[in-house]
Parts: sequence; structure tokens; C-alpha cells
Amino acid sequence: MACPHIPLAARLAPPKLSQAVHREECTQCFDNQDMPQGIDVCLHCFNGGCVDEQNGQGAEGGRHHARIHFEKTGHQLALNIRRVRKPRSNTDEEEPPLKRLAISEEREEDQYDFIRAVRCWGCGGKLLPDATKDLYVAAIVNGIAGSMSSARQSEVKAWEEEITPCEHTLTLKQDPPRSIEESGLAHCGKCELTENLWLCLTCGSLGCGRQQFGGVGGNGHGLQHYEETKHLVSVKLGTITPEGNADIFCYDCGDSRLDPDLALHLSNFGINVATQTKTQKTLTELQIEQNLHFDFSLTDEHGRALEPLFGKGLTGLANLGNSCYLASTVQALFALEPFQNRYLPTAELHSMLCPVKDPAQCLDCQLHKMADGLLSGRYSQPASHPTPLPPSSELNTAGPPDSMPMPTFQAGLKPTMFKALVGQSHPEFSTMRQQDASEFLTYLLQLMRRDAQRKSLNPSMEPPHIFEFATEQRLQCTNCRGVRYRVDENELIGINVPVRETGEKTEEGKIIYEPVTLEECLDELSAEEEVDYRCPRCKTNVKAVTKTSLASFPDVLVINPKKFQLVNWVPQKLEVPLLVPIDSTLVLDKYLGKGQQDGEELLPEDAPEGEGSLPEFNAAAMIQLEGMGFPTVRCQKALLATGNSDAEAAMQWLFEHMEDPDIDDPIELTSAAGPSAPEASPEQIAMLSDMGFTASQAQKALRETAGDMERAVEWLFSHPDDDGEEAPADAAAAATGKKLPGSTSLPAKYILKAFISHKGPSVHSGHYVAHIKEPEVGWVLFNDEKVVKADKESVESLGKLAYLYVFEKAL
Repeated sequence: MACPHIPLAARLAPPKLSQAVHREECTQCFDNQDMPQGIDVCLHCFNGGCVDEQNGQGAEGGRHHARIHFEKTGHQLALNIRRVRKPRSNTDEEEPPLKRLAISEEREEDQYDFIRAVRCWGCGGKLLPDATKDLYVAAIVNGIAGSMSSARQSEVKAWEEEITPCEHTLTLKQDPPRSIEESGLAHCGKCELTENLWLCLTCGSLGCGRQQFGGVGGNGHGLQHYEETKHLVSVKLGTITPEGNADIFCYDCGDSRLDPDLALHLSNFGINVATQTKTQKTLTELQIEQNLHFDFSLTDEHGRALEPLFGKGLTGLANLGNSCYLASTVQALFALEPFQNRYLPTAELHSMLCPVKDPAQCLDCQLHKMADGLLSGRYSQPASHPTPLPPSSELNTAGPPDSMPMPTFQAGLKPTMFKALVGQSHPEFSTMRQQDASEFLTYLLQLMRRDAQRKSLNPSMEPPHIFEFATEQRLQCTNCRGVRYRVDENELIGINVPVRETGEKTEEGKIIYEPVTLEECLDELSAEEEVDYRCPRCKTNVKAVTKTSLASFPDVLVINPKKFQLVNWVPQKLEVPLLVPIDSTLVLDKYLGKGQQDGEELLPEDAPEGEGSLPEFNAAAMIQLEGMGFPTVRCQKALLATGNSDAEAAMQWLFEHMEDPDIDDPIELTSAAGPSAPEASPEQIAMLSDMGFTASQAQKALRETAGDMERAVEWLFSHPDDDGEEAPADAAAAATGKKLPGSTSLPAKYILKAFISHKGPSVHSGHYVAHIKEPEVGWVLFNDEKVVKADKESVESLGKLAYLYVFEKAL
């Protein structure tokens, strides 16, 4: 009997170029087209759903998101897609993660066979072998088969959005025309290097680049040329393609850029773009290759391969090219019981009840999907086609081939959909660049809070609240003895790590630093400090003593040690060993603040009439910023520009405004009787209210940012817990008016649950891994898709150099 629903196809249309087609993976779990049941792609809306069932009847414990999609939407027709790998010769290697140049060159058809069949859910999930005889059905099926999948679409978009023109490439002025030597004959103008050459687009000078990963030599003469001439834009020879693409770097922006008129600019030096052939790797490709080949040890102290682990809570995440910062952070989060309890038990129920039409655009759906993927154990299986290890790996050089079996790791889940959703509204996390794991953690928690607020959920029942605590900042005038208290809400502690050289160096010439205890860093953070201060009671400039304490303790404490040194205003990571209690207890009782004491008199808030005065700066942030070497006036300006919130935001502002001509000028005080900030317009408030913010929040954000809408949105997302209501006059009243996050109960004892380590010169390059202590296994190393039982040596050595520590409060 013919399917009565086939005529519906006449009212449907093939996917447009702008539409996401989820044909590789289910939008609500990690089942994919490579599994025996394949993926059902909805012919109506192109959602992808798994089919772990027989004839539409779900097997016990199986997934059936394609059927759930039909029940929720009434979309009857779907295309089932299964992908089967073609036999490959032994000499072929596994394809690496997507790179910019490979986007248009990869052909799935050369690697896989595709089996496609139309299914009708209106007929109980029946497969329809002859459905493509209908011309309308055939058109949609061909459109889906020929479309770019949503996963590939997000990767392409990330590459395309990553590099943009700048004012310097758009307004480039060139010297009179001249010709340079032909390819193969050209060399650096200051040395004999013939590779890694950068052509100055202003004058045509050739200079070698800086030394790069993979043996690419360089003496930095291109950079030296910029420093001598201030010629801003250069292009890397060997990366120029006939299409007019190339590796272009702007020294003033300090970043890769696009030059829309590259062909014209190159013709000034006798270079015809149409005849060029790409012969060298771009900076982006080199960075990805470096990331993928950073080799955290996979052998123990005896040279034996670390044991791969499989099972519930032991699932790896594949590296998308530069996504290890995301993988390490997410693994650490879902190792915490509140995240597990919130998202794993309700994963299937949420897929049935979620009102969002497109699960790929629902943060709650993607968090449930991530929990199911990482914790269920369904996907923790040895890879059928293992990814080759880096050539430098000890596992390739540990001994004769028969000395020990080569371990087989997991294929790893690809967090493509999760990364695309989380990063879509962020200028950095939407790209394929390496990012800071600490910044990503903070941003993800903010997104989760905003999502909960939009759904009117109880914040205290959502996972982000486990990180929340408060710090107390006490200031006392040394003249009148008056005090002021300020309470700030936080979700991690940033600590400065003292840098003390031992006077010795490693064989590679690296400086060896003295170990520092975590307790010493916390003592320094909470130590009293004398600062210049204009006392509102004394009405004169005096000395004041500030002290930072904890006003409450979080359930989960995240500590971010700052081990950087500014070299030419560029932060360089230092390998200072930090001694933390790996398997013992961290006690924080002595850091609890006491609040206003009997006999203490609070200082008045208002500035002297007719005069302006600087606000009270965030003392903890000032200590961190000044500890990194920034002048006081720059620190104060940065905090003023970022809402006086925290050191991270202020440091970002400082790096963006390093070249401002007035950066070191004194801060101009505004008269107390002077003009106030412009009144927010009803239109601005309405626009922010449409985004889910209250009128009070919108008004305060616009007031704090002088009416700048773009900055107001950034302010709102960086202050998710600010309700916009004016705070009471003093911190003591504020504390009584609003319950502090966290707990003040003692003892405050913590046990290390996880730590995230980083290898590389900067947190924006290199590679991240996570060590997590599992109850039944002990310490486990999560290195992208490779999940292994960590040996004692790696835990102790990497634990001293970790970038983030995650402590759970002991019960």
C-alpha cells in the first residue's frame, strides 16, 4: 500500500544555503550517521534525530529522538542516512581535523559510501524504498545530500569570521613600484633564510618571520623591520593562492588580517596572484598542528603505556582543531555531582518536553546532550579507526614493536554543536582559535545563568550557584580610623604567584623557579596593604589600609593562579611550581572576614561637596593588576572603564588600550555638581527588555556605560546577578539586604577534585588537558579523546603547573 503522506512533499522545499541541515548527528544525543541505525533528517525542517529502534518501536534503553521529533512537530517524512567507510589502504592516514584550506577540498564521497532511505513516521516509522520516484521527494533528498552539514557549516563560519580586514589593510599606502626576486631565489634581507619570508606591503622589504612549530626557522627580522620603519602590514610568501588568499599580518593590530586589495598590492612588487601556488603553511595551520601535537605524556615513569579507560563518566571529546580549552573545562564541570544530577537523569524527559523547536539552538538541550554523551558510557568505546599518535609520542618510540601493545583510544565525541551554540554570540569563542579556559568557564556560567533567568528558574537550584561566594574588602583610614566595607560576589579566586628564580636553568636553557605554596599565595591575597586615599571624613589625602577576606565559601572553589610576566607588555607564562594539596585537605577558615566590629565607625559615602573624587577601587583587582607590573593609574582607568568589576575584564581593557596616547595621563575628576550621565531613552530600555532584562537592569547598564548600547549589553552579561536596584549606602546594609552566596559555616575544608593544565607559551596557544579524580578509578587524565588512568608522577608534576584548580567542599 502506497504511503498517503508522500504528497506532502509537494508543499516542502529543499534546504537553502543558509539553513542548518543536521545530517551528521542527532541534535539531542551523540548518535550519528556512522552508527548502524543512521540518522533521520526531517524533510520538513532538517532536524537530525537518532533511530535506535526497530520499525519505529523504541527498544528498551534506546534513543528515539527522531520519533519524539515527529510526535512534537507532526513532521511525518524523514530521510535516513547511514555512512559506511570505504576500505582504505594501509598507507592512508586518518584525516586530520578540519583546516581552512581543506574546507573546499575534502570529499566525503572518496572516503565513505552513503545509504539513504526515506522514512514515514506518519506510517509508524516505515521505510519507503520507492519514495524518491516522487519528483518532489527526490528534489528534497538530493538537496539534503548535497548540502553542507550543520557541523561543517559552523566550522566554515568560524574560519570565515575569524579573520577580517582592519583599518591598516584598508588604507594601505605603498612606496613606488619595484620588483622582488622570484620564488626560490628570494631570501631575508638580513639573513640567508629562504623560507618563512614576509613581504612588507609598504616598501617590499623581505624579512624572515619568528621561529614556528614544526621546525620552521626564523630570526624575527620581519618584526625588526616593522619596529624600525613602522610599516604595519606584511604577507607571508608561499601562502598566496590564485584566489587571492594569503597569510597577512598587521603588526599594529598584532593579528592576522584580510587585505581586500591584495592582488593590487602584490602587483606593485611584480607578483601576479593568478600564477601563485601555495607552498607553505599559514600561521593558523601551524597553530592547529602545534595544538594537535602537544604531547602530554601517555607513558608512566617506567615507559609503560598508560591504561586507556572506558565506561560511564570516562568519555573523551575529540579536538576540533583548537577546542581543547572547551573539552577540558566541560570535562571538569560534568565531573561535579550538581551538574550530573541536573542534566543526566532528565536527558530523555527534557527531549520530550522542551518547547524549543530547534534543539541545536537550545542551551538546555545541548547541556543535557553533553551530560548523556559524557556520563552514560554509551559512547565510551575503543575507536574502530584510531587516530594516529603524534610522531613525538613516547608510545611510538618506547621500544621494539613487540615490547608492549599499542593502546587503542576512543574516537571521542565531537562537541561541534555545543561549541557553535555557546560561541555564536561571542567574538572569540565563535572562532577556531585557541582560547583561555578560565575565560571560557566564566562565560559559560554566565550563559547558563542568563538562560535560567529567561526561564524564571530558581537560581539556587541551578548548577552555576555552586561556584558563587563573596569577598569582603575592608578599608580603614589611618588618620580618623573610620572604616568602609564592600562585599563583592565572585565565582573564582585569582591569585598572584610570587616569582623567585633559583639561579639555575634546565638543559634547554629555561629558568628554574622556586616552588610556592598555595597557602602563601592566599596569605598574600588577604594581606593588609597601604594605599593612597582621600578620606571623605578627614577631607584630605591620607594613607589607608585595605584587606581582602572571604565573606562566604562556595560549594566548589575554583582557583586560577596568575603565573605571568609582562615582556614588552605581552604576558609570558612562567613555570613556577605551585604546591597544592593533591590528596590532602585545604582549610580556609582563617580567611573568613569578620564584617563590621563593635566600636568601628563607618566612613561616609558622599564625596566632599563641590569636588570630584575617585571611587573606591576593587582592592583585590588592583593588587592583581599592579602585581603584573601595570602602573597604578592604568589599573584605575581599566577598572573605571569595566565597571570596577574584576581583574580579568580590566586586564583585557589594558591590552586593548595599551597604545592610547593618554593612557598614563592623570584621571580627570568630575565635579560632584557637574552634569550627570545622559538619561536612557525609552527605546534603549525597550530593546534591552526584549532581550530578557528588567527595566531596572537596563537603566543601570545604560547609566554605567554612558548610554552606549553595545557596552550596556556587555555590562549586563558580565553582571548577571545585578538586579539593577540601587544598593544601600554601605556594605553592611547591603549584606543584610541580600543573602550572600555560598556559606559562612566552619570548618571550610576543601578537597581537590580536578585541575586543568596547559602546555605552551600563552593561554591563547598550546594545549589544555584535565586531570579528574574519579571515586572508583582515582586520577584520570582527559587529553581530548584520550582518556587514561593517570600515574602518580603526572599528577604530581602537572599538578604543580596547573592553570585552574577545582576544589569541592568537604562534607
